[in-house]
Amino acid sequence: MLWTRWLVLLLCWGATSGEQQADESDGAPPRQRSPPPVEPLDFGFVPAAVYDTHAYYEPGPIGILFHMVHAFLYAIQPNPFPKEMIVKVIQQNMGGIKIEEWRKPDNVVLLLQWIYYEVGFLTCATIGITFVVLIPIIGMCFCVCRCCENCGGEMHQRQRKNADCQRGFYTASLVATSIFIILGVLIAYAANHNVTTQIKSTRRLINTNMRDLKTFANNTPAQVEYLTAQYTTAKNKVLSDLDNIGPLLGGRIHSQLEKEVVPSLDTALRMAGAMRETKEALENVSSSLEVLQEGTAKLQASLSGERASLSNTLSDPACTNGAVSHTCNTIRSTLAQLGINADFSELPDVSHALANVNTVLKTDLSNIVQKGYSSFNDTPKLVHEQTKNIVSALPRVKGMLDKIGTEINSFSKMFPVQESLVNFTNFLNQGQKNIESYYSQVDQLDFYRWIGCVAALCMVVLVLAFNTLGLLCGACGYDKQATPTTRGCLSNTGGNLLMAGVGFSFIFAWVLMAIVTTLFVVGGNVEKLICEPLANRQLFKIIDTPFLVHPAKKNFLPGMLFQNPNIDLTLGSLYRDCHENNGLYHSLQLETMFNINSFLNRTVYNKDLAKVFESVQVDLQDIMLLEQAGRDNLINFANSGVGEIDYEAYLAEVNKGVTLVDLLSFSTDLEAQADQLPRGALENALKGHASSIRQIHREQVVPMLQAMSTLSQSIKQLQRMSNNLPVKVTNILSAIDAAEYLITHNASHVVKRETKGYIQSLEGYFKQYREWVKNSLTAEVAQCKPISNIVDSMEIVACSFIVDSVNTFWFGLGGCCILLIPSIIFSVKLAKYYRRMDTEDVFEDMGNTGNHGEHMCDIRRDLAVVSSPYYDTLTRFPRASAPPSYSDW
Repeated sequence: MLWTRWLVLLLCWGATSGEQQADESDGAPPRQRSPPPVEPLDFGFVPAAVYDTHAYYEPGPIGILFHMVHAFLYAIQPNPFPKEMIVKVIQQNMGGIKIEEWRKPDNVVLLLQWIYYEVGFLTCATIGITFVVLIPIIGMCFCVCRCCENCGGEMHQRQRKNADCQRGFYTASLVATSIFIILGVLIAYAANHNVTTQIKSTRRLINTNMRDLKTFANNTPAQVEYLTAQYTTAKNKVLSDLDNIGPLLGGRIHSQLEKEVVPSLDTALRMAGAMRETKEALENVSSSLEVLQEGTAKLQASLSGERASLSNTLSDPACTNGAVSHTCNTIRSTLAQLGINADFSELPDVSHALANVNTVLKTDLSNIVQKGYSSFNDTPKLVHEQTKNIVSALPRVKGMLDKIGTEINSFSKMFPVQESLVNFTNFLNQGQKNIESYYSQVDQLDFYRWIGCVAALCMVVLVLAFNTLGLLCGACGYDKQATPTTRGCLSNTGGNLLMAGVGFSFIFAWVLMAIVTTLFVVGGNVEKLICEPLANRQLFKIIDTPFLVHPAKKNFLPGMLFQNPNIDLTLGSLYRDCHENNGLYHSLQLETMFNINSFLNRTVYNKDLAKVFESVQVDLQDIMLLEQAGRDNLINFANSGVGEIDYEAYLAEVNKGVTLVDLLSFSTDLEAQADQLPRGALENALKGHASSIRQIHREQVVPMLQAMSTLSQSIKQLQRMSNNLPVKVTNILSAIDAAEYLITHNASHVVKRETKGYIQSLEGYFKQYREWVKNSLTAEVAQCKPISNIVDSMEIVACSFIVDSVNTFWFGLGGCCILLIPSIIFSVKLAKYYRRMDTEDVFEDMGNTGNHGEHMCDIRRDLAVVSSPYYDTLTRFPRASAPPSYSDW
């Protein structure tokens, strides 16, 4: 119909935005650089459709019976699904089945293969047909035979010793058989009732599927409208970026140039910091050196005086005492250690280098470098000033983008979508009404079916009723003391009921078996050839077989939908995609129906937009990274003489100690030796000298040690900073020259490259839009879950609701039919023990004649005749097969 074609065309619109521009030109060179957009666009979420149908069926307790039937069918038919054979049969008989065609060898082989596949069903069907044919014949023969007093029809029962045992066995067997028949009846009735129950549930599936189709039809236009409306998001982002071309394009240029510019300026700025650190270090060296030189002279004088005083003390006559002289001599031998070790008076002065550095620092190199940073960071502003022509062209660009949006909207509105969907909805409503109009007829037919199945089961129930009543009457009325001819009316009624059950078994069994055989052949083959292949999707493989329908048509589904059988679209792939709730655009492969590239070139990808930027000219020659004063400042610093200082001489003196010996250790040893002397003036004098030495250390040596530490750190710092200082300055100047050369000579290349990248980023927004539309069409727009739900619902209704129940019905009823055979046998055997016989075997004791032998009597219709003593044979064999015959009767 026409509206269906419009609906398909509507769904194909997504290709206008879903395809990429990769096929724009086969000869176009590949882009070397495609930077991503500044930020990803948020298009939101496509309005989702909520479907109500849950195509899942759980049979419940009756599922156990279904599994039993499936196991039985598998035992009968274990062969795999004959896909290749069915395909060959369809292909060879596409023009119609002709008898003469089956005489061909290929068809004969196919027929034999089919017979081999159906051998289980054929065997069971043959048994069923044999049953149907033989049971009436056997019943008729049995009836005639009994009428002739044969086949148990003779109303005479022979007395046997194990009669009670046989009666009990036949009773138990008949009871067991009846119980199994009851189970079969219950199974068949449950299956019959399940069909009625599930047919009512079918209405719910039909309603939900129709509702889902309406939801699908009503929700699709809103989804398509949402896709077209989100073009505004990409358009607004592009306009925003165009309005901020200075910060954006200038920022891109700045980010590319800063890879070379910023590191060179950073090294110059670090060198400015190094200048200040050099000055501080030189000042520390100068002050420390002055402190050390003055302290060395003062310390030298203090140590000389203390050494002379200590020598005078040791000249005391008390030191001549033999016990003390050794200690005094030891102290006297250490006096030479009280001297200065480091001599700072010969170290060179750094005042000249300090004066040069101070002169260099009069020029603020940091400020000059900061000016270079500022000049470079003004690139976006400079670009903005030089791209005012682009900003002035913004209304024209906006007009182009609005035209693109108008074309997209007009393309989506050029089809009568609303009218088509209204027609589709009306079609669904009318279809639902037509289906609902059959509900009463379906219910009526189901009622007739239910009545027919119940009638068939009532045949079995009637036999069961006779068997049950016969067993009850026979068991309740049976009297062990009664003879076969004197059995009561209740017992006789029980036997007659059992024989009535036998008669009805012969009447109904063949009819029931005919029903079972028919349902078995039909239902079993439907289960094996349709339901099972449909459940494991093997049936789709047959339908999707290439060239199955016509030798010139590869796939029938696209040939039927699009008149193009070469599209790689199969029913299985359509079902699989719809089962995963993908979009109909992806499931039907609608992108193969239309040439989308031409529309993309005219709409979303617009070359006129790129022409607007061809006039972009950005001149960065006004950017100056380092002024000449800064360059001269760096050169003067390299020639300041910092690298000419004799750092080794400084480090050599600094590494020496201030004194030859540690004064604290010397004073401690002096006190220890003084303690060894006798108490007196000499001891006190020596301890006074130790105290003076400690004071010299505290007041003179400690400040010198601090100054030496400062001097050491400053010298090492200067040595590190002055190492290859001219080379470092030269490298800095070279890096700045290279950066300025890049800005001056290669800026145009960078500008063109970044301008192209900027344009590509703008196109990237449209690319995001196209990708989003493509993904939305694939997974979110017109989700075709209702299509797979329809297939699943049909499978549930046809296979789970009907076929499984029908198969379970014949399974139960067939078991009843089979069990009727042993029921007939046991009923006939048992009826003999309950029915009243015409004749019987009895025994008498002839005690009055003097003859103690046993004599047999025959009682017929209450007339007793005593047996003759002359028949010795009858006397010895009282259980003869016939009543005795006497000449005097």
